[in-house]
Amino acid sequence: MENTKKYLSELHDEHRTFIAELDFAAIEIKTFVHRLEEVAIANTKLEVMQQVERFQNQFIRQQEVIDELRSLIHHSEITIAEIARANNVATDHRKTEDHAELRKEIETFKIIYAELKSEFLKFLTQTL
Repeated sequence: MENTKKYLSELHDEHRTFIAELDFAAIEIKTFVHRLEEVAIANTKLEVMQQVERFQNQFIRQQEVIDELRSLIHHSEITIAEIARANNVATDHRKTEDHAELRKEIETFKIIYAELKSEFLKFLTQTL
């Protein structure tokens, strides 16, 4: 696979988009955890409580993934800043290696999170 290059500004803008998407997911997860608590209080059947625990674990894991992705983005931003500082003339025309692997990880997170969200919303409609 050939390594492609992108402008520093393109990568920085993409990082900002990634962070906004991760922030939104993190806020949603907090809301989902509150809804899960309401379900646990309102319905103590064993099968419901098993699902509550499963979703709790999934939400914890997704928050961990969000934190890991934020860290990767942060490190990528540091790299961009170092390149810009080292070559501070015409940085808006400077290119560097694309972060295709990071983009792939973000896309994978979005797919997994969307599936979890869909399952959780379906669970809510069945239990409330």
